[in-house]
Amino acid sequence: MTEPRLAVLEWLADHPHATVDEIGRGVRERIGSVSTQAVYDVLTACARAGLVRWIEPAGHPSRYERRTGDNHHHLVCRACGRIDDVDCARGSPPCLTPDDAQGYELDEAEVVFWGVCRDCSATAEPLPASYSTGSSHHEEAQQ
Repeated sequence: MTEPRLAVLEWLADHPHATVDEIGRGVRERIGSVSTQAVYDVLTACARAGLVRWIEPAGHPSRYERRTGDNHHHLVCRACGRIDDVDCARGSPPCLTPDDAQGYELDEAEVVFWGVCRDCSATAEPLPASYSTGSSHHEEAQQ
């Protein structure tokens, strides 16, 4: 275990859903100089080892977290970008099953719930009507 790997894992334990830039700043505060490329390398190695999970909600940069292997999902605030974990609602993984798995042996379902967090809904004006549709920012960008 190298010093940068340990620093990344320790920092992520207290800062789930962090971007590479956020992780880099946090690691530099702990151990000093470390390149962004080194942070990417550490995250790649840790993801391959099952120690870190990578997520990328539509319209957001890649995020990393330590919570792995439990098939949890995410809530994303459309107003502030906050991301929270949410456990699978029912059943064993995958908790969602497609009508036709087309021969795939399924072991995980990735779900992102979009809305407005409690803090933003208490202070923000209503979102435009386009946010109430089922389409994602990614789908809108492709059109």
